Amino acid sequence: MEECAREAEALLRRNLTPHGVLAATRSPRAEARRYTRIFARDAGICALAMALSEDAALVSGARASLLTLARHQADNGQIPKYVDPEGREPDFWYVGCIDATLWWLIAADFLARHAPEASLSRELASHVDRAVTWLHAQEHPRLFLLQQNEASDWADIMPRSGFVLYTNALWYRVKRLYDLPHADTTRHHANHLFHPFSRDLPEYRRLRLLTHYARQRARNRDLYLSFVNFSFFGDEGDVYGNLLAILFGLAEPAQAQAVLGALERSQVHEPWPVRVTCEPIRQGDPLWRDYMARHRQNFEHQYHNGGGWPYVGGFWVMALAALGREERARQQLVRLAEANRVNRWEFNEWFHGLSGEPCGMPGQSWNAATFLLAREAFAGRALFEI
Repeated sequence: MEECAREAEALLRRNLTPHGVLAATRSPRAEARRYTRIFARDAGICALAMALSEDAALVSGARASLLTLARHQADNGQIPKYVDPEGREPDFWYVGCIDATLWWLIAADFLARHAPEASLSRELASHVDRAVTWLHAQEHPRLFLLQQNEASDWADIMPRSGFVLYTNALWYRVKRLYDLPHADTTRHHANHLFHPFSRDLPEYRRLRLLTHYARQRARNRDLYLSFVNFSFFGDEGDVYGNLLAILFGLAEPAQAQAVLGALERSQVHEPWPVRVTCEPIRQGDPLWRDYMARHRQNFEHQYHNGGGWPYVGGFWVMALAALGREERARQQLVRLAEANRVNRWEFNEWFHGLSGEPCGMPGQSWNAATFLLAREAFAGRALFEI
């Protein structure tokens, strides 16, 4: 674990530019696939670990990342999906990238709390206001939950749409951090919508109709649904979204323990921590989309469709630690270090969900960052206190 921590900090320093931290280490392949960009979600997550590092270069890199993204904020307030390392060419994805803005806001607050010498509160104040205004424009005015199109968050070739668990766990966190209105209502409706099984049907007619289909047909009733849309929903088991529901306080304590138990039963930590869906979406399933075969990438047990992602493994360890499972957290932190060590500390993007074969782009900054965060959580540091 100590060796992995040293390698992780070295990787983050290697991936720094004057404008912020790149998603992955430079290589011809990484350049061709646009991984050598400052991605808002990647840089936002990396900024959390960099703010805690006590390394001046890394703290400065976190600050630079957020400033670069702010400089290219859209007129409507949206933070870009990514900016190129020279600080030009902002990209906003095909149907918008909703979690870029959410992670940017979380990182800006975290930097102010944990590295006050690098705080951007004054410089970013107007950008924060505009970002929040843009998010409010995506919010349902009665349910106070964000709405989105397909393939418009980190799982950018998955069919989650309408109300998405992962996105609304982030939204609830942002509301708590920035003291935004209706946070309790957001939490209430999120629990009704994404976990309707143990609750009475909601009074609001539209919400009641949305939950009706899931109550009749969903299989794994200990997990939150990955998304809910009109007449269809996702019960493939979104591991990341469920972990954030635990860490960000969306789940009540008993429900959080039930979620963790369901993920353990699905053995999401095998072959490497963790697979990001409990059950992949198969070709021929009503939720399968033709675009999931793009780059031959999102077939069963691959990429977002059941691949193992060490960066999400960091959140897995954090959730174990947060719920008091210290020995299990220690075991999984060791396994996470071993995953990052594959091919001489390659920090691979993802692994095949059955074979454990390393896949994707090596040199992933957020693998390094979430390992460091998981190590802090295992040592007893409360990372997501309000």
